[in-house]
Amino acid sequence: MIKPIKPLALLSGMLIALAVISCVQDDDFSIPDGLGVEENKGLQALLASDATEISIPDLKAKYTNNDALPVLIETNIYIRGYVSSSDKSGNFFKEIYIQNAAVDPTAGIKVIINQVDSYNQYNIGREVYINLKGLYVGEERVGNGVTTIGGSTKTNQFGTIVQRLTENQRMQQIFRTGTTLPLTPLNLTFSQVNSNHIGIYSKFNGVEFATHLEGKRYFDPVQDFDTLRQLQSCTGTIGYSNFSLETSSFASFKDVLLPTGNGSISGVITKTYDGSRLVIALNILGDVVMTDSRCIPLSLGNFKLLFKEDFESAKHNTNLNFKGWTNFAQAGTTKWREKNLEGNGFTEFSSFGSRVPINIAWLITPGLDMDAPSEKYLNFRAAQHHLDSPNNTLEVLVSTNYNGSNVLAATWISVDAAIPSQNHPWYEFIDSGLIDVSSYTGTLHVAFKVTGSGTDTTLDGSYQIDDVMLLTPDKK
Repeated sequence: MIKPIKPLALLSGMLIALAVISCVQDDDFSIPDGLGVEENKGLQALLASDATEISIPDLKAKYTNNDALPVLIETNIYIRGYVSSSDKSGNFFKEIYIQNAAVDPTAGIKVIINQVDSYNQYNIGREVYINLKGLYVGEERVGNGVTTIGGSTKTNQFGTIVQRLTENQRMQQIFRTGTTLPLTPLNLTFSQVNSNHIGIYSKFNGVEFATHLEGKRYFDPVQDFDTLRQLQSCTGTIGYSNFSLETSSFASFKDVLLPTGNGSISGVITKTYDGSRLVIALNILGDVVMTDSRCIPLSLGNFKLLFKEDFESAKHNTNLNFKGWTNFAQAGTTKWREKNLEGNGFTEFSSFGSRVPINIAWLITPGLDMDAPSEKYLNFRAAQHHLDSPNNTLEVLVSTNYNGSNVLAATWISVDAAIPSQNHPWYEFIDSGLIDVSSYTGTLHVAFKVTGSGTDTTLDGSYQIDDVMLLTPDKK
Protein backbone atom coordinates (compact mmCIF):
# COMPACT_ATOMS: atom_id res chain seq x y z
CA MET A 1 0.00 0.00 0.00
CA ILE A 2 1.34 3.47 -0.91
CA LYS A 3 0.87 5.93 1.90
CA PRO A 4 0.03 9.57 1.05
CA ILE A 5 2.89 11.98 1.54
CA LYS A 6 2.15 15.12 3.54
CA PRO A 7 3.15 18.45 1.89
CA LEU A 8 5.57 19.32 4.69
CA ALA A 9 7.23 15.93 4.46
CA LEU A 10 7.47 16.31 0.69
CA LEU A 11 9.14 19.75 1.02
CA SER A 12 11.57 18.40 3.60
CA GLY A 13 12.41 15.46 1.34
CA MET A 14 13.13 17.78 -1.57
CA LEU A 15 15.41 19.93 0.57
CA ILE A 16 17.29 16.86 1.79
CA ALA A 17 17.64 15.57 -1.78
CA LEU A 18 19.01 18.93 -2.92
CA ALA A 19 21.42 18.96 0.02
CA VAL A 20 22.67 15.51 -0.90
CA ILE A 21 23.16 16.55 -4.50
CA SER A 22 24.99 19.73 -3.49
CA CYS A 23 27.52 17.67 -1.54
CA VAL A 24 28.74 15.88 -4.65
CA GLN A 25 32.31 17.03 -5.30
CA ASP A 26 32.44 16.21 -9.01
CA ASP A 27 30.07 16.34 -11.97
CA ASP A 28 29.42 12.62 -12.34
CA PHE A 29 25.70 13.21 -11.80
CA SER A 30 25.40 16.25 -14.03
CA ILE A 31 22.63 15.92 -16.61
CA PRO A 32 22.46 18.32 -19.56
CA ASP A 33 19.70 20.92 -19.52
CA GLY A 34 16.84 20.82 -21.99
CA LEU A 35 15.16 17.57 -20.86
CA GLY A 36 12.86 19.25 -18.37
CA VAL A 37 13.52 20.26 -14.79
CA GLU A 38 11.69 17.34 -13.20
CA GLU A 39 13.35 14.75 -15.40
CA ASN A 40 16.79 16.21 -14.69
CA LYS A 41 16.12 16.22 -10.97
CA GLY A 42 14.77 12.68 -11.05
CA LEU A 43 17.84 11.31 -12.78
CA GLN A 44 20.20 13.31 -10.57
CA ALA A 45 18.48 11.96 -7.49
CA LEU A 46 18.66 8.38 -8.81
CA LEU A 47 22.36 8.59 -9.58
CA ALA A 48 23.15 10.25 -6.27
CA SER A 49 21.17 7.67 -4.29
CA ASP A 50 22.26 4.28 -3.02
CA ALA A 51 20.63 2.59 -6.02
CA THR A 52 22.78 0.06 -7.88
CA GLU A 53 23.01 -0.36 -11.62
CA ILE A 54 22.50 -3.91 -12.86
CA SER A 55 22.87 -5.23 -16.39
CA ILE A 56 19.95 -6.04 -18.66
CA PRO A 57 20.88 -9.77 -18.67
CA ASP A 58 20.92 -9.76 -14.86
CA LEU A 59 17.47 -8.18 -14.81
CA LYS A 60 16.10 -10.72 -17.29
CA ALA A 61 17.55 -13.52 -15.18
CA LYS A 62 15.21 -12.49 -12.36
CA TYR A 63 12.35 -13.84 -14.45
CA THR A 64 12.46 -17.20 -16.18
CA ASN A 65 9.67 -18.57 -18.34
CA ASN A 66 9.22 -21.77 -16.36
CA ASP A 67 5.66 -21.22 -15.14
CA ALA A 68 7.13 -18.21 -13.36
CA LEU A 69 5.12 -15.30 -12.08
CA PRO A 70 6.15 -11.71 -12.80
CA VAL A 71 8.75 -10.54 -10.33
CA LEU A 72 8.24 -7.36 -8.30
CA ILE A 73 11.47 -5.41 -7.98
CA GLU A 74 11.70 -4.37 -4.34
CA THR A 75 15.33 -3.29 -4.18
CA ASN A 76 16.99 -0.04 -5.26
CA ILE A 77 18.31 -1.05 -8.65
CA TYR A 78 18.22 0.46 -12.13
CA ILE A 79 19.26 -0.37 -15.67
CA ARG A 80 20.76 1.84 -18.34
CA GLY A 81 20.48 1.39 -22.09
CA TYR A 82 19.84 2.89 -25.51
CA VAL A 83 16.50 3.02 -27.27
CA SER A 84 16.50 0.63 -30.24
CA SER A 85 12.90 0.94 -31.46
CA SER A 86 10.74 3.76 -32.79
CA ASP A 87 6.99 4.11 -33.18
CA LYS A 88 7.35 7.02 -35.62
CA SER A 89 6.21 4.79 -38.52
CA GLY A 90 3.46 3.12 -36.48
CA ASN A 91 5.12 -0.30 -36.48
CA PHE A 92 5.47 -0.37 -32.67
CA PHE A 93 2.66 0.44 -30.25
CA LYS A 94 2.97 1.61 -26.65
CA GLU A 95 6.29 -0.14 -26.25
CA ILE A 96 9.96 0.67 -26.46
CA TYR A 97 12.93 -1.63 -26.67
CA ILE A 98 16.27 -0.75 -25.19
CA GLN A 99 19.63 -2.47 -25.70
CA ASN A 100 22.69 -2.44 -23.47
CA ALA A 101 25.14 -0.76 -25.87
CA ALA A 102 25.09 1.40 -28.97
CA VAL A 103 27.79 -0.77 -30.60
CA ASP A 104 28.04 -4.57 -30.28
CA PRO A 105 25.02 -4.95 -27.97
CA THR A 106 24.53 -8.29 -26.25
CA ALA A 107 21.06 -7.90 -24.73
CA GLY A 108 17.82 -6.02 -25.06
CA ILE A 109 14.57 -5.74 -23.15
CA LYS A 110 11.02 -4.56 -23.78
CA VAL A 111 9.28 -1.82 -21.79
CA ILE A 112 5.53 -1.32 -22.11
CA ILE A 113 4.15 2.17 -21.51
CA ASN A 114 0.81 3.90 -21.85
CA GLN A 115 2.06 6.39 -24.43
CA VAL A 116 1.84 6.79 -28.21
CA ASP A 117 4.26 8.77 -30.38
CA SER A 118 6.95 7.95 -27.85
CA TYR A 119 9.62 8.58 -30.48
CA ASN A 120 9.34 12.28 -29.65
CA GLN A 121 10.93 11.55 -26.28
CA TYR A 122 12.54 8.15 -26.68
CA ASN A 123 14.27 8.59 -30.01
CA ILE A 124 16.51 5.86 -31.40
CA GLY A 125 19.88 5.87 -29.66
CA ARG A 126 18.68 7.92 -26.69
CA GLU A 127 20.35 6.89 -23.45
CA VAL A 128 17.77 6.08 -20.77
CA TYR A 129 17.82 5.00 -17.15
CA ILE A 130 14.98 3.00 -15.61
CA ASN A 131 14.50 3.03 -11.86
CA LEU A 132 13.17 -0.48 -11.31
CA LYS A 133 12.00 -0.35 -7.72
CA GLY A 134 8.26 -0.97 -7.67
CA LEU A 135 8.11 -2.19 -11.26
CA TYR A 136 7.67 -5.77 -12.51
CA VAL A 137 9.59 -7.98 -14.90
CA GLY A 138 7.66 -10.74 -16.62
CA GLU A 139 5.78 -11.35 -19.87
CA GLU A 140 3.05 -9.32 -21.53
CA ARG A 141 1.55 -12.56 -22.81
CA VAL A 142 2.08 -15.80 -20.93
CA GLY A 143 4.64 -18.01 -22.62
CA ASN A 144 5.63 -15.63 -25.42
CA GLY A 145 9.26 -15.60 -24.31
CA VAL A 146 9.70 -11.82 -24.40
CA THR A 147 10.94 -10.55 -21.03
CA THR A 148 9.18 -7.26 -20.37
CA ILE A 149 9.22 -4.45 -17.81
CA GLY A 150 5.73 -3.47 -16.67
CA GLY A 151 4.13 -1.28 -14.05
CA SER A 152 1.60 -3.72 -12.58
CA THR A 153 0.22 -7.24 -13.11
CA LYS A 154 -3.02 -8.85 -14.15
CA THR A 155 -4.16 -12.45 -13.84
CA ASN A 156 -6.39 -14.14 -16.39
CA GLN A 157 -7.25 -17.72 -17.29
CA PHE A 158 -3.81 -18.18 -18.87
CA GLY A 159 -1.73 -16.86 -15.99
CA THR A 160 -0.30 -13.61 -14.67
CA ILE A 161 1.09 -10.97 -17.00
CA VAL A 162 2.67 -7.56 -16.67
CA GLN A 163 0.78 -4.43 -17.73
CA ARG A 164 1.88 -1.06 -19.03
CA LEU A 165 3.49 1.55 -16.85
CA THR A 166 1.05 4.31 -16.04
CA GLU A 167 1.92 7.81 -17.19
CA ASN A 168 2.96 8.71 -13.64
CA GLN A 169 5.21 5.64 -13.41
CA ARG A 170 6.81 6.46 -16.74
CA MET A 171 7.53 10.04 -15.75
CA GLN A 172 8.86 9.10 -12.32
CA GLN A 173 10.92 6.04 -13.27
CA ILE A 174 12.16 6.37 -16.86
CA PHE A 175 14.75 9.10 -17.31
CA ARG A 176 16.49 10.29 -20.45
CA THR A 177 19.93 11.78 -20.53
CA GLY A 178 21.12 14.36 -23.03
CA THR A 179 23.00 11.66 -24.91
CA THR A 180 21.83 10.20 -28.20
CA LEU A 181 24.28 7.84 -29.89
CA PRO A 182 24.06 6.45 -33.42
CA LEU A 183 23.27 2.75 -33.16
CA THR A 184 25.47 0.42 -35.17
CA PRO A 185 23.20 -2.48 -36.16
CA LEU A 186 24.39 -5.89 -35.03
CA ASN A 187 25.23 -7.87 -38.17
CA LEU A 188 23.60 -11.29 -38.09
CA THR A 189 22.75 -14.17 -40.37
CA PHE A 190 19.36 -15.82 -40.14
CA SER A 191 20.84 -18.89 -38.47
CA GLN A 192 22.53 -16.86 -35.76
CA VAL A 193 19.37 -15.24 -34.39
CA ASN A 194 18.21 -16.48 -31.00
CA SER A 195 16.11 -15.20 -28.10
CA ASN A 196 19.09 -13.33 -26.66
CA HIS A 197 18.80 -10.91 -29.60
CA ILE A 198 15.26 -9.77 -28.73
CA GLY A 199 15.21 -5.98 -28.52
CA ILE A 200 18.49 -5.51 -30.39
CA TYR A 201 18.71 -3.35 -33.53
CA SER A 202 20.12 -5.81 -36.07
CA LYS A 203 21.01 -6.05 -39.74
CA PHE A 204 20.91 -8.84 -42.32
CA ASN A 205 23.01 -8.51 -45.47
CA GLY A 206 22.60 -10.32 -48.78
CA VAL A 207 18.89 -10.96 -48.32
CA GLU A 208 15.76 -10.61 -50.41
CA PHE A 209 12.05 -11.26 -50.25
CA ALA A 210 10.89 -14.68 -51.44
CA THR A 211 10.13 -14.95 -55.14
CA HIS A 212 6.42 -15.65 -54.65
CA LEU A 213 6.03 -12.24 -52.95
CA GLU A 214 6.73 -10.23 -56.10
CA GLY A 215 3.97 -7.65 -56.49
CA LYS A 216 2.95 -7.96 -52.83
CA ARG A 217 2.98 -5.18 -50.25
CA TYR A 218 4.44 -5.08 -46.77
CA PHE A 219 1.01 -5.67 -45.23
CA ASP A 220 -1.56 -8.16 -46.45
CA PRO A 221 -4.99 -6.47 -46.31
CA VAL A 222 -6.72 -9.76 -45.48
CA GLN A 223 -4.90 -9.74 -42.14
CA ASP A 224 -6.26 -7.92 -39.11
CA PHE A 225 -3.14 -6.91 -37.22
CA ASP A 226 0.24 -8.15 -38.46
CA THR A 227 1.65 -9.65 -41.65
CA LEU A 228 4.67 -11.91 -41.94
CA ARG A 229 6.70 -11.69 -45.15
CA GLN A 230 9.37 -14.29 -45.89
CA LEU A 231 12.95 -13.17 -46.32
CA GLN A 232 15.52 -15.47 -47.86
CA SER A 233 19.29 -15.63 -48.15
CA CYS A 234 21.68 -17.61 -50.32
CA THR A 235 24.71 -16.98 -48.14
CA GLY A 236 26.54 -20.02 -46.80
CA THR A 237 23.81 -22.60 -47.32
CA ILE A 238 22.64 -25.17 -49.82
CA GLY A 239 19.39 -23.67 -51.00
CA TYR A 240 17.81 -20.74 -49.18
CA SER A 241 17.77 -19.95 -45.48
CA ASN A 242 14.70 -18.07 -44.32
CA PHE A 243 13.50 -15.54 -41.75
CA SER A 244 10.39 -13.38 -41.39
CA LEU A 245 9.66 -9.66 -41.40
CA GLU A 246 6.62 -8.61 -39.38
CA THR A 247 4.64 -5.48 -40.31
CA SER A 248 1.78 -3.94 -38.33
CA SER A 249 -1.52 -2.92 -39.91
CA PHE A 250 -0.83 0.56 -38.49
CA ALA A 251 2.57 0.97 -40.19
CA SER A 252 2.72 4.03 -42.41
CA PHE A 253 4.52 1.99 -45.10
CA LYS A 254 2.11 -0.96 -45.05
CA ASP A 255 0.91 -0.35 -48.64
CA VAL A 256 4.38 0.00 -50.16
CA LEU A 257 5.36 -2.72 -52.64
CA LEU A 258 8.06 -5.10 -51.49
CA PRO A 259 11.38 -4.58 -53.27
CA THR A 260 12.40 -7.29 -55.73
CA GLY A 261 16.17 -6.95 -55.44
CA ASN A 262 18.77 -8.20 -52.97
CA GLY A 263 20.47 -6.18 -50.24
CA SER A 264 20.14 -5.42 -46.54
CA ILE A 265 17.41 -5.00 -43.98
CA SER A 266 17.75 -3.56 -40.48
CA GLY A 267 15.29 -3.59 -37.62
CA VAL A 268 14.55 -4.81 -34.13
CA ILE A 269 14.52 -8.53 -33.36
CA THR A 270 11.27 -9.40 -31.61
CA LYS A 271 8.64 -12.15 -31.62
CA THR A 272 5.21 -12.69 -33.05
CA TYR A 273 2.31 -11.94 -30.71
CA ASP A 274 1.95 -15.60 -29.72
CA GLY A 275 5.70 -16.00 -29.26
CA SER A 276 5.88 -18.80 -31.81
CA ARG A 277 8.76 -17.37 -33.82
CA LEU A 278 11.43 -14.71 -33.89
CA VAL A 279 10.96 -11.94 -36.44
CA ILE A 280 12.47 -8.61 -37.43
CA ALA A 281 10.36 -5.42 -37.28
CA LEU A 282 11.22 -2.19 -39.10
CA ASN A 283 11.66 1.18 -37.43
CA ILE A 284 11.62 3.01 -40.77
CA LEU A 285 11.22 1.95 -44.37
CA GLY A 286 14.65 3.43 -45.16
CA ASP A 287 16.21 0.50 -43.30
CA VAL A 288 15.41 -1.68 -46.32
CA VAL A 289 18.01 -1.29 -49.08
CA MET A 290 17.56 -3.98 -51.74
CA THR A 291 18.88 -2.63 -55.03
CA ASP A 292 21.30 -5.42 -56.01
CA SER A 293 20.58 -8.38 -58.28
CA ARG A 294 18.87 -11.34 -56.69
CA CYS A 295 21.10 -14.18 -55.53
CA ILE A 296 21.28 -17.70 -56.94
CA PRO A 297 21.39 -20.38 -54.24
CA LEU A 298 23.89 -23.21 -54.25
CA SER A 299 22.64 -26.75 -54.78
CA LEU A 300 24.18 -30.17 -54.31
CA GLY A 301 24.94 -30.01 -58.01
CA ASN A 302 27.63 -27.44 -57.20
CA PHE A 303 29.54 -30.02 -55.13
CA LYS A 304 31.13 -33.44 -55.27
CA LEU A 305 30.04 -35.79 -52.52
CA LEU A 306 32.90 -37.19 -50.39
CA PHE A 307 30.71 -38.71 -47.67
CA LYS A 308 26.99 -38.97 -47.01
CA GLU A 309 24.75 -40.70 -44.48
CA ASP A 310 21.04 -40.24 -45.05
CA PHE A 311 19.92 -42.87 -42.47
CA GLU A 312 17.43 -44.31 -44.94
CA SER A 313 18.11 -47.82 -43.64
CA ALA A 314 17.20 -46.81 -40.07
CA LYS A 315 15.19 -49.35 -38.03
CA HIS A 316 12.49 -47.39 -36.28
CA ASN A 317 12.83 -46.93 -32.51
CA THR A 318 16.09 -48.80 -32.01
CA ASN A 319 19.38 -47.49 -30.65
CA LEU A 320 21.43 -46.26 -33.57
CA ASN A 321 23.83 -48.93 -34.78
CA PHE A 322 25.34 -47.85 -38.09
CA LYS A 323 28.70 -49.17 -39.22
CA GLY A 324 31.56 -46.89 -38.18
CA TRP A 325 29.35 -44.62 -36.06
CA THR A 326 29.80 -44.18 -32.29
CA ASN A 327 26.68 -43.89 -30.10
CA PHE A 328 27.86 -43.01 -26.60
CA ALA A 329 25.96 -42.03 -23.43
CA GLN A 330 28.24 -39.90 -21.27
CA ALA A 331 25.60 -39.34 -18.58
CA GLY A 332 22.50 -41.46 -18.18
CA THR A 333 21.81 -44.43 -20.43
CA THR A 334 19.72 -42.83 -23.17
CA LYS A 335 21.35 -42.91 -26.61
CA TRP A 336 20.61 -41.66 -30.10
CA ARG A 337 17.80 -43.62 -31.77
CA GLU A 338 17.10 -44.70 -35.31
CA LYS A 339 13.87 -43.29 -36.72
CA ASN A 340 12.01 -44.05 -39.93
CA LEU A 341 8.78 -42.19 -40.54
CA GLU A 342 6.85 -42.10 -43.82
CA GLY A 343 9.84 -43.47 -45.67
CA ASN A 344 12.38 -40.98 -44.30
CA GLY A 345 15.15 -42.26 -42.07
CA PHE A 346 16.94 -40.04 -39.56
CA THR A 347 18.36 -40.19 -36.05
CA GLU A 348 16.93 -38.59 -32.92
CA PHE A 349 17.92 -37.97 -29.33
CA SER A 350 15.26 -37.34 -26.69
CA SER A 351 15.70 -37.33 -22.93
CA PHE A 352 11.94 -37.32 -22.34
CA GLY A 353 10.97 -40.17 -20.04
CA SER A 354 14.54 -41.05 -19.07
CA ARG A 355 13.82 -40.15 -15.41
CA VAL A 356 17.41 -39.09 -14.75
CA PRO A 357 18.49 -35.50 -14.06
CA ILE A 358 21.18 -35.28 -16.75
CA ASN A 359 21.45 -37.01 -20.12
CA ILE A 360 24.52 -36.38 -22.27
CA ALA A 361 24.73 -38.32 -25.50
CA TRP A 362 27.25 -38.29 -28.34
CA LEU A 363 26.74 -39.39 -31.94
CA ILE A 364 30.03 -39.54 -33.86
CA THR A 365 30.60 -40.11 -37.57
CA PRO A 366 33.05 -42.59 -39.03
CA GLY A 367 36.49 -41.16 -39.78
CA LEU A 368 36.48 -38.73 -42.72
CA ASP A 369 39.54 -38.53 -44.95
CA MET A 370 40.73 -34.92 -44.97
CA ASP A 371 43.52 -35.33 -47.55
CA ALA A 372 43.09 -33.92 -51.08
CA PRO A 373 41.04 -32.15 -52.27
CA SER A 374 41.87 -29.25 -49.99
CA GLU A 375 38.52 -27.42 -49.92
CA LYS A 376 35.89 -29.27 -47.88
CA TYR A 377 32.60 -28.45 -46.19
CA LEU A 378 30.50 -30.26 -43.62
CA ASN A 379 26.75 -30.04 -44.08
CA PHE A 380 23.74 -31.64 -42.39
CA ARG A 381 20.08 -31.01 -41.62
CA ALA A 382 18.64 -30.78 -38.13
CA ALA A 383 15.20 -30.42 -36.55
CA GLN A 384 13.72 -30.14 -33.07
CA HIS A 385 10.49 -30.79 -31.27
CA HIS A 386 9.22 -30.01 -27.76
CA LEU A 387 12.08 -27.67 -26.89
CA ASP A 388 10.82 -25.58 -23.99
CA SER A 389 13.98 -23.65 -23.23
CA PRO A 390 17.15 -22.36 -24.88
CA ASN A 391 18.99 -24.42 -22.25
CA ASN A 392 18.53 -27.52 -24.40
CA THR A 393 21.75 -27.77 -26.41
CA LEU A 394 22.96 -29.51 -29.53
CA GLU A 395 26.68 -29.04 -30.04
CA VAL A 396 28.61 -29.84 -33.20
CA LEU A 397 32.25 -30.74 -32.56
CA VAL A 398 35.17 -32.13 -34.57
CA SER A 399 38.30 -34.07 -33.61
CA THR A 400 41.41 -35.25 -35.41
CA ASN A 401 42.67 -37.46 -32.57
CA TYR A 402 39.60 -39.53 -31.69
CA ASN A 403 40.66 -43.20 -31.67
CA GLY A 404 37.21 -44.57 -32.40
CA SER A 405 36.44 -45.72 -28.86
CA ASN A 406 37.50 -43.32 -26.07
CA VAL A 407 35.29 -40.32 -26.66
CA LEU A 408 36.28 -38.29 -23.63
CA ALA A 409 40.03 -38.72 -24.19
CA ALA A 410 39.89 -36.98 -27.56
CA THR A 411 40.26 -33.26 -28.18
CA TRP A 412 36.98 -31.85 -29.47
CA ILE A 413 36.63 -28.44 -31.10
CA SER A 414 33.27 -26.71 -31.43
CA VAL A 415 32.24 -25.53 -34.91
CA ASP A 416 29.54 -23.02 -35.81
CA ALA A 417 26.41 -24.43 -37.39
CA ALA A 418 22.79 -23.38 -37.79
CA ILE A 419 20.97 -25.33 -35.08
CA PRO A 420 17.18 -25.40 -34.69
CA SER A 421 15.88 -23.61 -31.61
CA GLN A 422 12.52 -23.50 -29.87
CA ASN A 423 11.60 -20.74 -32.31
CA HIS A 424 11.65 -23.13 -35.27
CA PRO A 425 8.54 -25.17 -36.06
CA TRP A 426 8.60 -28.70 -34.71
CA TYR A 427 9.98 -31.38 -37.04
CA GLU A 428 11.08 -28.85 -39.67
CA PHE A 429 14.61 -29.69 -40.84
CA ILE A 430 16.87 -26.72 -41.39
CA ASP A 431 20.18 -26.55 -43.26
CA SER A 432 23.28 -26.32 -41.06
CA GLY A 433 25.04 -24.06 -43.52
CA LEU A 434 28.30 -24.90 -45.20
CA ILE A 435 30.79 -25.51 -42.38
CA ASP A 436 34.32 -25.00 -43.64
CA VAL A 437 36.55 -27.83 -42.39
CA SER A 438 39.29 -27.33 -45.01
CA SER A 439 41.93 -26.52 -42.39
CA TYR A 440 41.83 -30.01 -40.88
CA THR A 441 44.10 -32.81 -42.08
CA GLY A 442 44.33 -36.54 -41.49
CA THR A 443 41.17 -38.22 -40.21
CA LEU A 444 38.30 -36.09 -38.96
CA HIS A 445 35.40 -37.24 -36.80
CA VAL A 446 32.27 -35.10 -36.37
CA ALA A 447 30.26 -35.35 -33.16
CA PHE A 448 26.69 -34.32 -32.35
CA LYS A 449 26.42 -33.87 -28.59
CA VAL A 450 23.16 -33.25 -26.74
CA THR A 451 22.65 -32.28 -23.11
CA GLY A 452 19.17 -32.93 -21.79
CA SER A 453 17.23 -34.10 -18.77
CA GLY A 454 14.50 -36.55 -17.94
CA THR A 455 13.40 -34.69 -14.80
CA ASP A 456 13.79 -31.02 -15.74
CA THR A 457 10.94 -30.25 -18.13
CA THR A 458 12.87 -27.34 -19.64
CA LEU A 459 15.55 -29.80 -20.85
CA ASP A 460 13.52 -32.72 -22.18
CA GLY A 461 13.18 -31.67 -25.82
CA SER A 462 14.36 -33.64 -28.84
CA TYR A 463 16.84 -33.11 -31.69
CA GLN A 464 16.88 -34.88 -35.03
CA ILE A 465 19.76 -35.20 -37.51
CA ASP A 466 19.65 -36.22 -41.18
CA ASP A 467 21.76 -36.08 -44.36
CA VAL A 468 25.23 -35.69 -42.88
CA MET A 469 27.62 -34.87 -45.76
CA LEU A 470 31.21 -33.94 -46.53
CA LEU A 471 31.40 -31.91 -49.74
CA THR A 472 33.95 -30.31 -52.01
CA PRO A 473 33.14 -27.74 -54.71
CA ASP A 474 32.76 -29.15 -58.20
CA LYS A 475 35.30 -27.15 -60.22
CA LYS A 476 34.06 -28.18 -63.65
